[in-house]
This record gives sequence, C-alpha cells and structure tokens, in this order.
Amino acid sequence: QVQLVESGGGRGQPGGFLRLSCAASGSIFVINAMGWYRHAPGKQRELVATITRGGDTNYADSVKGRFTISRDNAKNTVDLQMSSLKPEDTAVYYCNAVIIRLGSGWTPYDYWGQGTQVTVSS
Repeated sequence: QVQLVESGGGRGQPGGFLRLSCAASGSIFVINAMGWYRHAPGKQRELVATITRGGDTNYADSVKGRFTISRDNAKNTVDLQMSSLKPEDTAVYYCNAVIIRLGSGWTPYDYWGQGTQVTVSS
C-alpha cells in the first residue's frame, strides 16, 4: 500500500505565507510527477502546481509568482510554499503523486492525500 500524508495549511492572512508538505510512504518503487490540487466550495477541483521527478514545474496562472512547488526525491516529499495569499486561495488542498509500486509491473497509479484546509481571511 501507498499513503500520502499532508501537513501544514490552516489559516493565513491576505498577503501572508503558508506552507504545505506531503510525504509519500509504503511500497514505492519510484515516484513520477507530484503535485498539488485544490477544491474550493462551489468550484471544481483544479490544478495548483506540479513537478516532475527531474524538477520541471507547472503552475496554474492564478498562483504563478506567488506559489512555489518543490520536492525531495530521496525523502519522497513535495512541498508547496504559498505567499502573497489571497482570499480566493481558500480551499481544501490535495497532494497528488503518480507512483510505480514495488512489484506492480511498472504500472503507474495515481494517489491522493486526504486533503488539508487552507483558509485565507483577515
């Protein structure tokens, strides 16, 4: 089995800073892409940022220049540094990873964390 466990989040002020972390554990052979998605009330889940194993990143236009995604391949972790927070960043944030499990025959599977609430308000 594979688990993604998120930490961080909580409440931040407009213009402030928050950091999310996610750690993958279990029967992992290799992790390909990792990323963060968010789901705000009344909206569809949307991509926030992704990062490849080689470090190539992709960001939603709404967070470019404000959020930074990074990963540690040795620790199987991915972080999201969020700065210049806006009220519209309020959402449940989900960690995602595309993982090839040990003994899975090279088939990649999508895994999700349980979600962590981020609320931006003054």
